Amino acid sequence: LREGSAFCRNEYNVTGLCNRYATTCKTIERAHSPKNLWEKIKLSKNYTKSLAQLDEHLQYWPKKLLHRNKQRLTKIHQYLMRMRKLRMKTKPNLVVISKKIERRESRREEKAKVAAKLETSIEKELLERLQKGTYGDIYNFPEREFTKLLDEHEEIESEQSEDEEVEEEVEYVEDFEDESDMEDYEQQGSDSDNDDDDESSSDEDQPKRKKPKRQPTQKGPYVEIEYEHEQESATS
Repeated sequence: LREGSAFCRNEYNVTGLCNRYATTCKTIERAHSPKNLWEKIKLSKNYTKSLAQLDEHLQYWPKKLLHRNKQRLTKIHQYLMRMRKLRMKTKPNLVVISKKIERRESRREEKAKVAAKLETSIEKELLERLQKGTYGDIYNFPEREFTKLLDEHEEIESEQSEDEEVEEEVEYVEDFEDESDMEDYEQQGSDSDNDDDDESSSDEDQPKRKKPKRQPTQKGPYVEIEYEHEQESATS
């Protein structure tokens, strides 16, 4: 810094030193109002037009200040163009995630897992009780779980009925030997009855007695037959 010079605090200063600068112009016509003595000139967005405005308004200023203003203008246009190019490019969007939110989400996931396990255990218990028939139509369960369990129960019953139908289709034919054996046994029984009637007519005076048990043949089933004969009194 030169002796007697200092830094300027004005944001529009070109050199940064507290001396003459050209971004704000001082007009003599407004000397009667010091508040409006300095004039701000808004430059055009077009680069060539803005350079022409600088040449127009700074024609009586030193060439060094004019060149500094043009350098500053080109620098502003360059970083604006760079910003537009970066905006056009596709790049990953960085999102800040706080640890507090991560902890909260992890706790929610753990609670959801516990609730899911509880729901599955309730469904199993309900299915077992429905199969045992412990519940009637009185109790009110959650509609979604109850309908799901009923559907599963109906599917199991339908599978069991299909298996039974397949088993019923197989038929077994019995042998006819048992029927023939039973017919032979009945004929023998009728012959023995006739013999017993003859003996009873000849032995009227004898007291009543029981016939001995006849052993059936081994072919037919085991049957016990008892015969009782009552004698009529002679004093009739």
